[in-house]
Amino acid sequence: MPRALDGERVDRVVSFVTGLTRSEVADLVADGRVRVDGITVETRSRRVAEGEVVEADLPEPTDARPAADPAVDFPVVHEDRHVIVVDKPAGLVVHPGAGQREGTLVHGLLARFPDLASVGDPDRPGIVHRLDKGTSGLMVVARTPEALADLTAQLKRRAVERRYLALVLGEVAEGRGVVDAPVGRSARQRTRMAVTARGRTARTQYEVLGRYTEPVPATLLECRLETGRTHQVRVHLAAIGHPVVGDTRYGRGDPLAMKRPFLHAHELAFDHPDDGSRRRFRSPLPADLEQVRERLH
Repeated sequence: MPRALDGERVDRVVSFVTGLTRSEVADLVADGRVRVDGITVETRSRRVAEGEVVEADLPEPTDARPAADPAVDFPVVHEDRHVIVVDKPAGLVVHPGAGQREGTLVHGLLARFPDLASVGDPDRPGIVHRLDKGTSGLMVVARTPEALADLTAQLKRRAVERRYLALVLGEVAEGRGVVDAPVGRSARQRTRMAVTARGRTARTQYEVLGRYTEPVPATLLECRLETGRTHQVRVHLAAIGHPVVGDTRYGRGDPLAMKRPFLHAHELAFDHPDDGSRRRFRSPLPADLEQVRERLH
């Protein structure tokens, strides 16, 4: 590393050298594709020193920005000049990435709201926060640069409320609790997240809504995110011995034969970027999850 870049953050260095956006570099770091002196970088804020060798596995070059795709279907819960609230179906990827370049929520958003194309990162215009592909539920999308900045700031100061319904295996003993454990990239399997001392601060509150014994012992929880780390709810619940039903990545089999994790972002609240009023939205359990719950006794 040349002297001029000594002490800089590794994401800034990779962005400067490659021309990638900071968000694209953040994805490379999250995927374990950036190394310093041969060691995989755990966090994009890591500082580099003169003489260190920085390596990055770059994505295939492409000049194509996401194109509007009216075939991508999703419910819109609310829309105005500043924000859009969508109810993302399970199975829909939020924005283009290394694994999927077409057919994402962003492609559908651009078809219905063409003005989003100029808001923020061209690959994820208007996106404030994300949901995993297999997770359904509420997301807020910014429709102007000002709204994007405002909502991003709210996320950072934890003013955005995000509540999930999660069915987990086993009987959760306490009626309510908090999982306070750092989450970061797994050292043994780079595509997985894990509770690790090298991870970033992560807190998940939970409250028991229901308990079941048949056909398997299970507990219905409402989880509130205080932070928003990748796979946070799934990792935290697995870490306390109660993985989300249907989560084949962090769980231990699928006794209810589900096609995706039983995880639904059912409540979202934020201060509206225009007038500051508190807005709250709720989404009922989708049909596939409701059918699973009806089988429980």
